[in-house]
Amino acid sequence: MKQINLKGSWLIKAPIKGVFDIVTDFEKMPKNFPAVAKSINIISRNGNNLIIDAQVKSFGKTFPVKMKTTIIQDQGFISDNESPIIGTSGHEELMLKETEVGTMINYIYQVDIHKPLLRIIAKPLVGWFAMKFWKRAFIDKLKAILEN
Repeated sequence: MKQINLKGSWLIKAPIKGVFDIVTDFEKMPKNFPAVAKSINIISRNGNNLIIDAQVKSFGKTFPVKMKTTIIQDQGFISDNESPIIGTSGHEELMLKETEVGTMINYIYQVDIHKPLLRIIAKPLVGWFAMKFWKRAFIDKLKAILEN
């Protein structure tokens, strides 16, 4: 299996503007989401298009990721990410939708696995564990920031 598709939807009981402001403030990701990001360095910004060098955390390790990200005003972001050290690349979308009780986050991450050995363990490790980790480290932290 060369590609894994990760999907999740979560409700945040907060206005879309507050959610948008936090999830697209990449410079503050290490402060807001320390279990996800060690450092974020925006290399270039052209309007809503960003080139980012990030040090991200996952599976108990920190590794570099290059992100080509487009912020979509009041809707979220899309990003094409590469991590040659891990042997993955992917297309990520975090989109927001206003509801009567808050903001729905719809998340998609299509991960391409380039290293054959990683493909063997990727489905159970990346598929199941990654989304559990993402919910705890990002979504639950976002709820703690906005819902209290």
